[in-house]
Amino acid sequence: MGFVLGGAFFLLMALGMPIGLAIGVAATIVLLLNGLPLQMVPQMMFTGNNSFALVAVPFFILAGDILAKGGISERIVAFAEASLGRIRGGLSIVSTVASMFIAAISGSGAATTAAVGSALLPELKEKGYDLDFSAALIAASGTIGVVIPPSVPMVLYAVIAGESVAKLFMAGFIPGALMGTGLILLALHVAKKRNYPAADPVPKEEKRRRFKDSIWGLMTPVIILGGIFSGFFTPSEAAAIAVVYSLGVAFFVYRSMDWKKFYRLVVGAGVTSSLIMFIIATSKLFGWGLAFYEVPEAVANALLGVAGGNEAMVYLMILVIVLLAGMVMETASALIILTPIFLPTVIQMGGDLIHFGVMIAVGLAIGMATPPVAIDIYVASAITGLSVEEISRPIVPMVLVLMAVLLLTTYVPWLTVFLPSLIWG
Repeated sequence: MGFVLGGAFFLLMALGMPIGLAIGVAATIVLLLNGLPLQMVPQMMFTGNNSFALVAVPFFILAGDILAKGGISERIVAFAEASLGRIRGGLSIVSTVASMFIAAISGSGAATTAAVGSALLPELKEKGYDLDFSAALIAASGTIGVVIPPSVPMVLYAVIAGESVAKLFMAGFIPGALMGTGLILLALHVAKKRNYPAADPVPKEEKRRRFKDSIWGLMTPVIILGGIFSGFFTPSEAAAIAVVYSLGVAFFVYRSMDWKKFYRLVVGAGVTSSLIMFIIATSKLFGWGLAFYEVPEAVANALLGVAGGNEAMVYLMILVIVLLAGMVMETASALIILTPIFLPTVIQMGGDLIHFGVMIAVGLAIGMATPPVAIDIYVASAITGLSVEEISRPIVPMVLVLMAVLLLTTYVPWLTVFLPSLIWG
């Protein structure tokens, strides 16, 4: 019956049914074939969403939208440009550094790409940078948005795996920094090869002005992450505080927000959140079907059997599946489906679930910059007017850099477990 469950899901996906519906319908078909009561459907769906940690999801999405549309990201990018623009190819570095910083506010790859791209791409073109390379770099840097905390996918993983959101957030710092460092080194190499210019010098007075102008935005991750890691408030409370703080800055400090714009942002965040929550609800039903027919255990036994008990080989096979899933599925959907399938395998090998959570987040993040379902590339395409194909070509070496970081994250667990163990023991 496990084959019926999986076969129905993939058939419905191939027919073009939205993933949330495909998951729910496939699980319902299996229930009907086994004569189980349909009352289980709403009960399981409600149970799937009955988690306080999930409150963070809509708030982090809304905070990311306010960041991008409320004038906060532009000021952070302007300060980064004043600080780093004097280096040859400095605007490329600014693209990645700004993405890393904004990732610490938005928790979303698409929001990070939109915020940085809208602020920097016109100037990159004006300064003589190749537009396709610049768009690709910003799209690739956007993947850091779901690795450096806060991260919506990590919240979802924590709920499914029963792990600490705070520990997952802390574990994402070093891999996220490595992703950014790798992209910066690649950008510097390309800048030297193509003789990209350095930006005009910015007077000290102007640097100070930009710093003062951006300080409100720069304080956002300090408040969010500082509060979480100090134990002052939970990740869900931090998400709500992020919305209140960014709204206050946009409305009363920068005066770049009005009620009409805020209403549109709330509606947009509500639609996105409802889609994610519906997928979580139907995935609970789907996950019950998987567990009932012992599909995860069968997958674990199959992987361990093929690999001959070699843990490195098992992780490699999981990585391949995660990368392929990230290429054809939206990040949250892939994570919600794959996590319960692979968790028993990791547990059976004695793996660390925090390490595995970061590993799967990095793997699926790469999918955000890998066609055909590459949301960061589509965002960059919408900003620049370039086709997805034009951006996809120069992004290949960047994806290879990110894959190298993924391998490091997978086979050097210290990179993920060091900071959580340092703080929580």
